[in-house]
Amino acid sequence: MPVEKVIATDATNALIDRLRATHGPLMFHQSGGCCDGSQPMCFEEGEFKVGSSDLCLGTINGCAFYISADQYEYWKHTQLIIDVTPGRGSSFSLEIPLGFRFLTRSRMFTEEELRELGD
Repeated sequence: MPVEKVIATDATNALIDRLRATHGPLMFHQSGGCCDGSQPMCFEEGEFKVGSSDLCLGTINGCAFYISADQYEYWKHTQLIIDVTPGRGSSFSLEIPLGFRFLTRSRMFTEEELRELGD
């Protein structure tokens, strides 16, 4: 099985399904900080304008997941695990009005996984 750079928990997948039922196709962008902190943000597909310096790490539950190239340099040795927790974040992400927020957990890739990824 190929190594995935980004995965989602079951709770995340359930919340994505709930949001998709209301908003249609979705996308994610791993925020790099500033006023919204550093968190994964969920938007209606196309609502967030992906720039030339953004990389698509893969998909979670059918949703493209992007991160800026600069931020990826800090995280490329880890697998991003997108999770959800109760509480209101301080962003424009779609889950916020429901009383939840997405968060990023991570784990270090093994040496074998890093070789497979070729980064």
